[in-house]
Formats: sequence, structure tokens, C-alpha cells
Amino acid sequence: MNHSGARSRALILSLIFGGSALLFTILPAFTQQATAATPSVVRWAEPVGAPPNYIFPFSTQENYSVANVDNFQHLLFRPLYWFGDAGTPNLNRSLSLAEPPKFSNGNTTVTVTLKRNKWSDGEEVTAQDVLFWLNMLHADKNWWPAYSPGSLPDSLRAVTLQGTSRLVLKLTGPVNPSWFLDNQLSQITPFPLAWDVTSLSATPKSGGCASAAWGTGDAACNQVFTWLSAQAGFNVAIPSQPNQTLSTYASNPLWQIVDGPWRLASFDASGHADFVPNLSYTAGKKPAIANFVEIPFTSEASEYSALTSGAIDVGYLPRSHVTAATSQPFAPAQVTSKLAGFVLRPTYPWAISFLRLNFKNTQENGASAAILSQAYVRQAMQMLLNQTVYIHDIYKGFALPNSGVTPSAIQATATEGVTTKNAFPYNPKKATALLQSHGWTIHKGGVSTCTSPGSGSTECGTGIPGGAPLTFTLEYSSDVGLLGELMNAEQAAWKQVGLSTTLLSAPALSVVTTSSACVAGQSCSWELSDSGLDWFFSPASYPSSEQLFLSGTPGNTGSYGNQKADALIASSLTTSRGLGPAANYLSQQVPVIFEPTPALQLTEIRSTLHGVTPLSPVLSLTPELWHF
Repeated sequence: MNHSGARSRALILSLIFGGSALLFTILPAFTQQATAATPSVVRWAEPVGAPPNYIFPFSTQENYSVANVDNFQHLLFRPLYWFGDAGTPNLNRSLSLAEPPKFSNGNTTVTVTLKRNKWSDGEEVTAQDVLFWLNMLHADKNWWPAYSPGSLPDSLRAVTLQGTSRLVLKLTGPVNPSWFLDNQLSQITPFPLAWDVTSLSATPKSGGCASAAWGTGDAACNQVFTWLSAQAGFNVAIPSQPNQTLSTYASNPLWQIVDGPWRLASFDASGHADFVPNLSYTAGKKPAIANFVEIPFTSEASEYSALTSGAIDVGYLPRSHVTAATSQPFAPAQVTSKLAGFVLRPTYPWAISFLRLNFKNTQENGASAAILSQAYVRQAMQMLLNQTVYIHDIYKGFALPNSGVTPSAIQATATEGVTTKNAFPYNPKKATALLQSHGWTIHKGGVSTCTSPGSGSTECGTGIPGGAPLTFTLEYSSDVGLLGELMNAEQAAWKQVGLSTTLLSAPALSVVTTSSACVAGQSCSWELSDSGLDWFFSPASYPSSEQLFLSGTPGNTGSYGNQKADALIASSLTTSRGLGPAANYLSQQVPVIFEPTPALQLTEIRSTLHGVTPLSPVLSLTPELWHF
């Protein structure tokens, strides 16, 4: 996922599941309904403060969130490839609309064959529906939050259709098949031909976007995109304009044309959504329940009250209710809920958590950036963090250790060649010795200073003057879960070697904005930043590092730059060498400070409701598989 999409989705993700204070204003969300479980109805609690508010599955950055994409759009409109299988982030072949792609001609040609499925208006889901999406991407790629230069559609040289069910994609160069499937093809959502219009009374395909040859329909696609976006409530000319069409989502005939297992029966501006089965769905198992209801909440207290009263079937336990730590975060025996009639299961994300470093900050006339540019400094900082203690004391056991640039504690196919060994485990003595060996005089509990300036192997490093202090300012989100406790613990840990941090807290939105990439020639003061936002690998589930650490990419807001890392990352995307070389090198380099990845939520599930588990680490929601 690229920076723009990842940051917006990750922000929503963390605010949803971090136990944060409410940052969104929505209408009163919950009305008490029947308190007893109804076998034909499942009531699901939307994460607090984050109701769905956009239906068109070509979301712009403003609407690219877990609440909209994973918890709403995908129930109605299926992506070409579905990820999340048996508790892993892996490709789910049975729920995908297409067979696994076939690569040929040195991995420069990709053939995609669709399975049989129908739209609810009776039309088949065809290769032209996929071309419709690709044509729109070609015309409007700058609106698509998952776009980055060189990726789709830039990497496509030609697209041809072979019959109604097959597309052949010819690429501009070779690709790593795993990366292209997981991070590129995973983005595609076929569009019905009935959407290729610019008015509700128009004839399907009259817009000219779906029928255009690849790369030739930009003008037509722009008009269709603008019109469809407006129907969903997004004004291309005035992106900040509030969405005025939410109340029409269930009545607009456009959004009733679905290929997923559900269609929308009712929807209101608060985000209350009622889904009923799509009887035309043939790509997977039809729903076993008559209604799936998503209920919004404005606070943890109101959500938990509904849960304890029996008014919802799947909800969340507030972290404040966890009083004793578990030693086995995945073990059901140790996380059994005390809430009668429910079982508790933690949801862990396919993500990594970290503290960002700004390698181009202008503090101390550049000395601060020069210090952070030294790998040994970052390695020492990492060795001073006792993740085992933080997981137990702060997160009560509901967090996973994190020691590298790829998730390490969840089973996945896309971890080839990646070492799971922590290169820099907790070791204060080794951290102290490492700093001393590079010319630092240690003042434990105070501020250590560079007393051997220079660029030799036993000196502080290039650009670090004599007397330079080992001190930084750390900005963090005040409204994200238990992040404040973690920041205080890290501040205390670094004091062991005289690394002094000044903590500044602000709302997450402010921290994200402040810790943007530096612009040459302008003052850029932030040094360390922790927004508490996981880098969530979805819908790009191949955990490659190009968006985070490749020089010059938007997600690399700390401006980390390393020629060897760039070469290894590029190789992981264009060859079949796999993740190992780049991931292992980056984990050794510590381009960010790795932190524990907490459970997104502590999910409470009615004990008579089956099929909900195992929970998906990419947050794919499949209520059609649930049953009482």
C-alpha cells in the first residue's frame, strides 16, 4: 500500500482499535433493540467512532478506511482476489473471483481467468468488468490512494481480453509474482457495466469507459468517475464538501447492483447498515443468516452496555476491563471472557508497529539528523527497549513482539527467507558499550555527549561535532490507546545510557501532519514521532518495504536513504528472490525503532454464533460464513 492510502487507512485502523478518545463527530448511533439473540439476525458492533461513510469501491484518500473498504464495500462488491484465509493473511482461493494468475514470458505477462459469478442484475462478472476498473485507474490514478509511480497502471504495457472470462496483462518489465498478486492485483474490484454511465437513466456502457481499449478512454472514464463519485457523495471539484448522499445508499439503484454475498437493505447517516443476502451470489457460500446488521457507537461505554445487555452479537471488550495479563495471547484458555454467553478472541493485525526517525531534521544545525543517521545509535536505542515487559505490563499480554520490517508472529506464505530472530534483543550493557565504542561519554540518567568527533570507526560519525548531546524531542499521539504509557517506558529506558527525550503529545491527526517528509531548503524540526499507527499490510498483503523505506517514496516520511537497501528492495519486486535479502538487511539497519504490535481489539463473540473465528489479520469480514 502506498503512503497516502496506508496513512489514512492506518489512522482509521488505530483510532478504531486503539481504545482512543473519540475523534469523529457522528449522529447518535445506538438504539436499543431486542436483547435476545435472533437466530436469523447477526448484530455487529462497528468500531467506536468510525462508521462507514462511502460506498463507491474506488475510494479517494479521504474515504480510504478499514470501515469503508473492509467492513462495508467488500460485503457488496468483491475484489478480484480475496486475502485472509484460516487466520492468515494469505490468498483465499475459494473466496476470490478469479483463479490464481499465471505468469509467463519471464514474468512479464500475467493471465487472469475469472470464475463464474453474476451481478445481482443478472449480468455475468466478466473480463470487461475488470478492464472497466483498469481503464478508470488509468484515467484517475491520482485519485486512487494505493497508487505510487511505477505501480499499476504505469506498469501495464497492454491489456487484452480473451473471451468473456480471461484478461492478458503485458507488463513493462519483469515482476515478482508474489508481490504483483498480493500488492497489485489485490487492488482491483470489477465494476458492473451498468455503472458505465453518467446519469441514472442512461444505457449501460454508454459512458464509454468499459468498452475503451486499454489506455484510450481517459476522457470518458474521467466523466464516469466524476459522476459515480458524486452519487457516492464525493465532489471531485470540492473534495472537502460533506457527503450529502448517505441516506440514498440503500435506495440508489447503482449500489443495488452487487456481486458480493450481500446487498444493502437500509443505511442511515449515522452508519447504521442492514444487509440482506444477495440471492444471485455464486462465487462462494450464500449467507446462512437473514440479516447482517452493523451498528455504530459513539463511545466504548455505549458499545459495552449494548454488549452486556445482549443487544449485539459481536462486540469489543474495553481494555480497561483487562485486569490480569495473559502469558499466551493467542491461547483461548487464557483469554476466555468473563462476560456470560460470550467468548473473547483478540484480533492481531498483519502489521508492524514502530517509532519514526527523521533523518533530515534541521535541529542542532543538522547534528541531530547526523546522530540518527548512525546505525549504531539506532541499534543501541533498540537494545534498550524491553518489549517483553511492555507487552506484559502495558498491554496485559495482548500484544506481539516486533523486531523487523515484516510481521513475525502470524503465519503467512509471504515470509520467504525472512529471519525471525531478533537482531537486537534487550541488552542495556551491550547498548552502553556500543555507544562508548563510538566516542560517546555516557551520563546515565543525564545527557551523554560526543567526546570523540569524527568519522572513524571509534568516533561518533560524520557531521556530529564534539560536545553534541544525545537528546531528542519525541512527538506522540495523545489519543491512541496505551501509547502514552509506552512512550513513558521508552523514555525511561533510554535514560539508562543518557539518551534524553522530551515528550510532546498531540492528537493523532496533528502528529501525522507534523511528521511529514522534510522539504529541501525548509526548516523541518521533528526528530522522533510515534503516531501509534500500525503500518497495515492490506490490501497490499505482501510485506515488501518499498513504500516505507525506498528512497523518495511518499510513505518514507523519515527520509531514510540507503543505496544497498534500495537495490535489495527493487530486486524483491522484480525478481523471485523473495523478501529475505531486503527484509533481513533492513531489520539489521533499524530504519525505525521497532515496538510491540498490540491486538487491534478484544473481540467478544456470542457463544452460540459460529464461523466468526479464526479472525482475519487483514480484517476481511465474512458474515456470510457465520451461523447460529
